[in-house]
Amino acid sequence: MAKTTAEPLTIQEICRNLMEEPPVPVLERRLDRSMELKRRAEKLIPSCSQTFSKGPSQFVQGIAPVYLERGSGCTVWDVDGNSYLDYCMALGAVLLGYGDSRVSQAVSVQMKQGTVFTLSHPLEVELSETLRRLIPCAEMVRFGKNGSDVTSAAVRLARGFTGREMIACCGYHGWQDWYIGATTRNRGVPEPVARLTKTFKYNDLGSLEELFRQYPGKIAAVIMEPVGLVEPKPGFLEGVQKLARKNEALLVFDEMVTGFRFGTGGAQQYFGVTPDMACFGKGMANGMAVSAIVGRRDVMELFDEIFFSFTFAGETASLAAALATLQALEEPGVLEGIWARGRQIQEGYNLLAESYGLKGETECVGLPPRTGISFHPDETALAMKTFVQQECIKRGYLFTGAHNLCAAHNEQAVESVLRIYRTVLELLAARIRDGALLCSLEGPVIQPVFRKM
Repeated sequence: MAKTTAEPLTIQEICRNLMEEPPVPVLERRLDRSMELKRRAEKLIPSCSQTFSKGPSQFVQGIAPVYLERGSGCTVWDVDGNSYLDYCMALGAVLLGYGDSRVSQAVSVQMKQGTVFTLSHPLEVELSETLRRLIPCAEMVRFGKNGSDVTSAAVRLARGFTGREMIACCGYHGWQDWYIGATTRNRGVPEPVARLTKTFKYNDLGSLEELFRQYPGKIAAVIMEPVGLVEPKPGFLEGVQKLARKNEALLVFDEMVTGFRFGTGGAQQYFGVTPDMACFGKGMANGMAVSAIVGRRDVMELFDEIFFSFTFAGETASLAAALATLQALEEPGVLEGIWARGRQIQEGYNLLAESYGLKGETECVGLPPRTGISFHPDETALAMKTFVQQECIKRGYLFTGAHNLCAAHNEQAVESVLRIYRTVLELLAARIRDGALLCSLEGPVIQPVFRKM
């Protein structure tokens, strides 16, 4: 039966049609201003960036732009005027789309009234009430400016509440000493501090049980990302919660990435597991700098004694942006659309990879609102990622390996990225088949932020 014009194509039909189209051509681009700014930055800014994940080592130099100047929806423009489709969305911080008019209007109005004052502002109360209504564990609220502020506040609070010092963690939790000392980026962290944080493996309850056995009565908190690019096994999050309670440690969910993307109540609402505390940020204000720690009243009340205080925690433009963002996310169909578009990209990428014989080499993994491209085997993974990034950028897609879906990613954006993936995966398959992958790279292989331990 033929489809009517009202019936959308299935992702299988879209991919089949894309494979019959001619390849997406390489675009003519210049990067003169980007390269000039990079040369100036090399004299002034270590790593040429304020954020490792945005720095030149994460992109194919000579092919990728180094500086972006503006964005609209899910499109960004570099300083040379080249436009790119963006799915990284400022490392997941932009959840509605660049320059969203509702957020911009809220910020503009508040900027005219002032951003910081000698006393607290009513927006602190209004946003706190909104978070309490939306997030299962949010009985009380405090604000920060970035993720490291509130994850570190959670750790200090847990230590103060329990009288213990050790922390069990799983996932990425920011730049502060308590966490980064447990990674390969630990230079400058005192060894006594680093020894207080122990890591456990995701989806491996036994690894957490072993920490509690090794350090009985010493672990103040279990802090973890409730989900990354690997889904929790049935009962895993519930098992972590049970272990924490059994050992009288607090459970903290780091929802920097999952918060408001998986639903207005975060991953804790989606999975039905309520922690003692949770940390939110990134997409909470569509790119404005604000974060929040929320949690049980009896725990959070200890902030009356625990020092967590800084001038810009109640900065009002960001609070206004957060309120506008959360209001937009509650509109019918917004989050459902993010899930739907993310599912289309994931299924489409994997169908195309299989069509070109790359099923064992690359796949799109994760839950639909936030997926990532993985490459195998490990020996050639970074080379494959470099090649795919190189060829995507040459065709107008700023590939980072991440799909942080936002409300501005519409059907056209999905079809555009799949069209580019179709071309690039065909090229990747040919280079692997011919043994020409490494010699096809037009710049150094991109480097991971964290080296293997």
